Amino acid sequence: MSSWSGPLTLLLSSALLLLLTSSSHSAAALKAPHLLGRHRVTRSLPQQRPVSYTTLYLDQQIDHFGFLENGTFKQRYLLNDLHWHKDNSPILFYTGNEGDITWFCNNTGFMWDIAEELGAMLVFAEHRYYGESLPFGDESYSNAKYLNYLTSEQALADFAVLIENLKKTYPGAQNSPVIAIGGSYGGMLSAWLRMKYPSAVVGALAASAPIWQFTDMVPCGDFYKIVTQDFAISGFNCSNNIRRSWMAINNVSSTDEGLQWLSEEFRLCSPLKEEDVSGFKGWLQETWVNLAMVDYPYEANFLQPLPRWPIKVVCSYLSFVTDVPDKELLHGISQAVNVYYNYTGNAECLNISLTATGNLGIRGWFYQSCTEMVMPMCTDGIQDMFEPQPWNFQAFSDECYDLFGVRPREHWADTVYGGKNICSHSNIIFSNGRLDPWMSGGVTRLCGVSDSLVAIVIPDGAHHLDLRYNNEYDPETVIRARAVEVQYFKKWIKQSTNTR
Repeated sequence: MSSWSGPLTLLLSSALLLLLTSSSHSAAALKAPHLLGRHRVTRSLPQQRPVSYTTLYLDQQIDHFGFLENGTFKQRYLLNDLHWHKDNSPILFYTGNEGDITWFCNNTGFMWDIAEELGAMLVFAEHRYYGESLPFGDESYSNAKYLNYLTSEQALADFAVLIENLKKTYPGAQNSPVIAIGGSYGGMLSAWLRMKYPSAVVGALAASAPIWQFTDMVPCGDFYKIVTQDFAISGFNCSNNIRRSWMAINNVSSTDEGLQWLSEEFRLCSPLKEEDVSGFKGWLQETWVNLAMVDYPYEANFLQPLPRWPIKVVCSYLSFVTDVPDKELLHGISQAVNVYYNYTGNAECLNISLTATGNLGIRGWFYQSCTEMVMPMCTDGIQDMFEPQPWNFQAFSDECYDLFGVRPREHWADTVYGGKNICSHSNIIFSNGRLDPWMSGGVTRLCGVSDSLVAIVIPDGAHHLDLRYNNEYDPETVIRARAVEVQYFKKWIKQSTNTR
């Protein structure tokens, strides 16, 4: 998912969603950073290790559930069978997120690390409306009529059809057990694929998958509480000083001289005007959220090039006592922000319309959030380190209607996927990192003792750390989590083989 001021921005926070600006009060929602950034960054992000795959395409129905729209589009998928043993050996199937599938392929090292051990084929399936998989080509985002087929249900049907096609057309794959794997929104899809199409996949790993981050399932403020806790445990007075920074910004930005000072202190590409202050604060808020998502124990470049444990580095600039003057506090904030945006030292200036990688499909996810992916977010400034922003569904709905001509179905995800009533399902691993804000809507406890539904909590883990490549700095907790996941994979594969 991606990170993403009014009700709409809070909703779109950590998944890297677009920060929109508006004069309306509800536009405040458009500034929060959450579900899997804003505009496209110009820096290219190098992949962690070189991988090889074949790029293939499958003709998919634009509408799987109706009969009037019988057009098709080409869904892209990536395939590697280097270690596949054929003869019905397993297929690890990545359920693509809201973005270019090559980016997720390069950032899901866990699958590449275990392919040889399992003798598995790797398939990375692109989600419709993202990357190259555009149902109406360049016109796919041109109007609400074309966007109407951008839903998780249609995407799941794409995946099920693709799996069926692989088994029919790939020699030796007819009886191959398929395991769905995904992280963030992709993790939600992997769990839902097992729930909705149990004949297609024998099991699923849903990493950092907030399938309960919906209305009336979890408190709207939990996400930002976790962000705040990450900063609170990473340095003396760190979260307290971020909480104080909002008023300091208000004070300093109240004069033209102060606006100029802020622009120079933060080395912004464009000078701040009075009407830019709200967007500036939203940019900072999104930065803190993104840091919480990618607080990895080693240098990484998932969203931006960052040092080991980046929040600890950030907090080293924010250990002030409570009576420090506003400008001194904001100097520390600017130093901290540079850890995220200029760790390499190559940035000549900072653009407050950029927060993360451009590989994520901002427009598409924004539309999904305005239809079925309604994930309430709120802050109160007391239990979290942010300015108070309550959740207002009506304001959110009105803004979605203004933008897309559609209104969200607040409870649809609960209706179509069962909400918290998941105990009748089987063979799903839900993994969550305790440092990851998305754990707020993740499955961390299950009904009774079950050897079929599994919840793994990784104390030292940020956003889907277990799906990343093995690394010498990995904490023991994630090493153990991956080992457990592989053991379940082997168990599901054996069960599938024995029942044929």
